[in-house]
Amino acid sequence: MNLFNKQLNADAQENAAAIEAVDLPTATTNAPEVEQPVAIAAVVEAPIVETAHDDFDWSIDKRNVSHYAEAERVKYDKVYDNTFIQIGDGEIVKGGVVALTKTDVVINIGFKSDGLISLNEFRDVPGLAIGDQVEVMVVEKEDRLGNLHLSRKSARIYRAWERIVEVHKTGEVVTGTVTSKTKGGLIVDVFGMETFLPGSQIDVKPVTDYDQFVGKTMEFKVVKINETIKNAVVSHKALIESDIEAQRAEIMSKLEKGQVLEGVVKNITDFGAFMDLGGLDGLLYITDISWGRISHPSEVVKMDQKLQVVVLDFDDDKKRISLGLKQLTPHPWDVLPEGLAEATVVKGKVVNIEDYGAFLEIQPGVEGLVHVSEITWANTPINAKEFFKLGDEHEAKVVTLDTDARKMSLSIKQMSQDPWNTIENKFPESSKHKGLVKNITPYGVFVELEPGIGGMIHISDLSWLKRFNHPSDYTKVGEQIDILILSIDKENRKLQLGHKQLEEDPWNSLEETFAIASVHEGTVTRKDDKGALVQLQYGLEGFAPNRHLNKEDGTQVKADETAQFVVIEFDRNEKRIVLSHARIWEQHIAEEKEAAKKEAKAESDSTKKAVKNIQSKVEKSTLGDLGALAEIKAKLQEGEGDNK
Repeated sequence: MNLFNKQLNADAQENAAAIEAVDLPTATTNAPEVEQPVAIAAVVEAPIVETAHDDFDWSIDKRNVSHYAEAERVKYDKVYDNTFIQIGDGEIVKGGVVALTKTDVVINIGFKSDGLISLNEFRDVPGLAIGDQVEVMVVEKEDRLGNLHLSRKSARIYRAWERIVEVHKTGEVVTGTVTSKTKGGLIVDVFGMETFLPGSQIDVKPVTDYDQFVGKTMEFKVVKINETIKNAVVSHKALIESDIEAQRAEIMSKLEKGQVLEGVVKNITDFGAFMDLGGLDGLLYITDISWGRISHPSEVVKMDQKLQVVVLDFDDDKKRISLGLKQLTPHPWDVLPEGLAEATVVKGKVVNIEDYGAFLEIQPGVEGLVHVSEITWANTPINAKEFFKLGDEHEAKVVTLDTDARKMSLSIKQMSQDPWNTIENKFPESSKHKGLVKNITPYGVFVELEPGIGGMIHISDLSWLKRFNHPSDYTKVGEQIDILILSIDKENRKLQLGHKQLEEDPWNSLEETFAIASVHEGTVTRKDDKGALVQLQYGLEGFAPNRHLNKEDGTQVKADETAQFVVIEFDRNEKRIVLSHARIWEQHIAEEKEAAKKEAKAESDSTKKAVKNIQSKVEKSTLGDLGALAEIKAKLQEGEGDNK
């Protein structure tokens, strides 16, 4: 119970005693003024005069004591009012701890009643004792039970938000403790208030394991606030970036081309490796990692590896630094092995293949080119990509060596004797051999008889009987084929080969079988605007011009259709047979007309002969004879008209 309540009880007791001492019907009057202390009234001993209630003097209390003067009353009311603290809901005030229980803390803030706060809100104050001053927030001056509702937690959050807003404006670095993990980041306690740390703002490197940060105390910057919902976003990455930026500026100010620095490999890509130079990144391009060819930087460098690198170039504006690793060692061409010269034999690994040849790496950074013309002694085209495989090793002879230009040409074919010098001994003309089909072109087939020796079969020398649109219709690359050496050209390193020459020319014996005007059955295999190819017996093909494909009914012989054809041309030298289907039925019609004409002529000749016989027997004409002769003459004239 506070002082205000005690005063009310005392006044009530005094009023009760006054009521007992004075008769209620008796009226009181003002006593004459006597010399008394100010504001003290004297008790009047004059007899009580009863007056009407309307004349009751309200300035005299029941103890027959006069009230204070108005001015003094106002003054003392003001003094009295000042004994109470004036507070409002949501206000932050200081209070003293007046009592502690097992669950609560009793706080006196100078209000008409004390407030209770749960002991849980003082967990951060292990030595809390009576008499301590704490800052609390007035949640409600009077809840529905009439109690004063206070909160230390709300006061702390309010003060924390004020500080967070302030440090957001000033950019001040704050310290916070990571309390838990949440979706997309972490919860950080800053000044006693929960703030959000996004996963992307934890570190400059991507972070996947958030649990490792729970419970840690770290420094942050407040990067975003929301006044409406009292929410703040903090960042640890911003601190790192600001430190890195300062380091970058310092490093860039001291950089020089040719300077050697120590760095750590932080990322490896297909085109190079990024290195951390102590707050500043540099790129070690793949071509500057090794003097030799490498397909990927990971063949030489590893993640988190420490390396000494040299600064090749840098750009202050773009903050780009080009680094080199191979430049720390001498160029391999400047330290070639002793004894490496022209005509010496070297061994190298295939590191690159182009259409014009392959590059062999003799030692890291030293390469030589094997041109396609130096692969084999054969004069036939060769595909370097089919001959070489990346990573394969070959022995080759050094043909040219230019250390100033850092170029070397190599030869594989010169590792053996030129077989063309004695070609006629092993491959004389008219000799038969078996070869491997190495390449096919629209005009012929290239055949390899042995490494370095080969020739071409022209498309016309594949078959006596059949014409091919492309050699691939007859054979394929990689197949074995029998050949005959037709001719040798040592100077140009060429062999003319044949395949059909292995057999006799069947056209010599087929000329009688397919004589002109002979009729044969054939099947149309292909047809175009010019005509059709017709497959005949013995594997022969003939050609029927378009107009010779007409049928008697006005249509044409179609593709895949079998019909009768007559030979209208046979050329043994050109291996050509020209056929016609139309001639068959056209010739038949002509023969029928010729037969009808011969029959009419024979009948006419017979009639003339009969007339001559009659004329020779009749010596004198009679009228009857004349009539018979006239009739015969008319018949003869009619017959002559039909024969015209």
